[in-house]
Amino acid sequence: MMLRRPALRPLYFVGLAGLVLLGGLLLAPWRSQSSDDAALVATDEVCVVAPPVPHDPKSGLGLHAPRPVPADARCPVCGMYPARSPEWAAQVIFDNGDTQFFDSPLSLFTYLQDVGRYTAGRRASDIAASFVTDTSNGAWISAPDAVYVSGSNAVGPMRAGNFPAFASVAAAQGFTSSRGGVLLSAGQISPQLLQNLNGERRHAHAESPR
Repeated sequence: MMLRRPALRPLYFVGLAGLVLLGGLLLAPWRSQSSDDAALVATDEVCVVAPPVPHDPKSGLGLHAPRPVPADARCPVCGMYPARSPEWAAQVIFDNGDTQFFDSPLSLFTYLQDVGRYTAGRRASDIAASFVTDTSNGAWISAPDAVYVSGSNAVGPMRAGNFPAFASVAAAQGFTSSRGGVLLSAGQISPQLLQNLNGERRHAHAESPR
């Protein structure tokens, strides 16, 4: 007598496929987070741990003087390493000499909108000085006194619009004559403009404004 094998039911195949898929996920190596991935954190869902850098009395610099950007310092707004794009870097110095570094003027002004959000326990009134990099020569200049260019074809460290900074109106006008844009003072950089530019930031590759 010939025995008939029972027909395989569709549910059996569904279950088998599920096991194969699960096994593949368990065996596949997880993708590690690269430095560029870590930099793409300009969203509300990601928390960047970027504590201020204490003042070093041995540096010879004044308590509220601008200082070089440490290689391991991270921007508290976007998570990037400002030392990798020094032509855009900015910084704020608190009353006690602690310094927070930024990848660009855009991140600096975003930070100033809500200091406590990015640096717990600190307020805007605790900031003694702030500086941005002069696009003309790479020198530190006072952020409140600088002249900024908005809407030029220069893009910041995250390949989006930003604010090239200059020590004088003449230098800024020279820049706009070839790169486009309009001149703004620090007080004219509005929350709406910051929001618009932050919405453009997607990539973490530095590009010089010069």
